Amino acid sequence: MKKICIIIAVILTAGLIFPENIHAEDISGTSAYVLMEASTGMVLEEENSSKHLNIGYLSKLMTILLIAEDIETGKYLLSTELTASESVKDTKGSVIWLETGDRMTVDELLKAVIVGNANDAVTVLAEKSERNIENFTMRMNSEAFDLGLRDTAFLSPYGYYDEREYSTAHDVAVICSELTEYDFLKPYFKIWRDFIKEGKTELVNENTLSRTYENHAGFKASHSEQSGFCIAEAGENESGICYISVILNAPDSDTLFKEARQLIKKGFSNYKVTATMFPDEMLMPVKVRSGRETAVEISLRRQSRLVVPKSVAELSTAVVIPEYLNAPVKQGQVIGTAAFYSEKNQVCEIDIIAENDVEKLDFLYVFKEMLLNMLK
Repeated sequence: MKKICIIIAVILTAGLIFPENIHAEDISGTSAYVLMEASTGMVLEEENSSKHLNIGYLSKLMTILLIAEDIETGKYLLSTELTASESVKDTKGSVIWLETGDRMTVDELLKAVIVGNANDAVTVLAEKSERNIENFTMRMNSEAFDLGLRDTAFLSPYGYYDEREYSTAHDVAVICSELTEYDFLKPYFKIWRDFIKEGKTELVNENTLSRTYENHAGFKASHSEQSGFCIAEAGENESGICYISVILNAPDSDTLFKEARQLIKKGFSNYKVTATMFPDEMLMPVKVRSGRETAVEISLRRQSRLVVPKSVAELSTAVVIPEYLNAPVKQGQVIGTAAFYSEKNQVCEIDIIAENDVEKLDFLYVFKEMLLNMLK
C-alpha cells in the first residue's frame, strides 16, 4: 500500500512547538530532575529523568492519588469517619500517634498524610481502600503500570526505604500531573501548618515552599539518608497553567527549594501552552478498494495542547496517509499520522482515523445493487 507524505507549513498567531528533551543547566550535586507541564505531560527540561532512584516519602504521592480516586468515585467521603485497626501499632516513622479504635474523618487523615507525612494515617486510609496494605500496594503498582510508568516499583504505601523500591523523576512528575486533576486536593497541598485531633496534634509541612512560594500548588518534599533531599513541586499562575518540577537526591534543602522554584520559573518565562488546531478540511477522503463505498472521510483523533518556546511562531506538519485502503474499514481505525515539527524537531504525533465504517464488497451486495438499478 503506497503512502503519501504531505508537508504543510502553518503560521500560527499563538505559535507552537519546541525541541524535545531540552536540557537545563546541571543542578549542582543533584542526581536527577525534570520540568514538566501538567496538562500535556510534556518534558521541557531534564537531567537523568529516567534514572532509577529511591524517592523516599515522595512515593506517598501515589498513595494520595489512589485515595483521591476513591474519594472522587464515592468509595468514601471526606466526612466519613474511619476506625484505626490494630495495624497502626506497627507503624514506624512519622505518625500522629493513632491507637487501635481511634476514629478520625477522612479529611483529617488525608491532611495528616499530605501535610504531616503520617504513616499511621496512611494505614487507616489504605485499609479502607483495599482492606489491607498488601492489596493497596498491589494497586499502586497496577495504577503505575496503567499510567505507563515502566520505571517505578512500590513495596509499600509509606515510602520506607527498601533497596528494591525505585522510581524516576519523570515518573514522579507523571503522578503529580494526575494529582492536579483533583481540585479538592489543592487546599491540602497549600497548608504549611495546621492542627488535627481537636487541636492536640500539630502538622508542619516539610515543603517550605507551601509557605514561601506564592505560586505554590503542591506537592511534597522529603529527605532521608538513602534518598537525599527530594521534592515534587508545582507552580500555577493566574491562567491555570501549571508546571511541575521534580528534583531527586539534592545535596541539601537550600539547593532543593531554590532549584525547584527556578525550574518552574523557567517554565513560565520561556514557554507557553497552545493548541495544534489542525483543520480537518485539509484532510481529503482516502480511496477504498473493494468497498461498498469508494472513499472514507478521515480526521485527527484529537486536537492536542502543546508547550512551545515563547519565540516560536511557525509550525510544519507532516501528514502521512495511504494512497488507498482495502475494505473493510472500521470507524476509528488508524489510517495515518500527523506529526508536528518545529524546524527538524518533532514535538508530537497524532493519529489520523477513519470517520466511518466501509464494509467489504461481496456478491450479495453487488447482486442487490444490480437488481435495484434494473428496477429503476
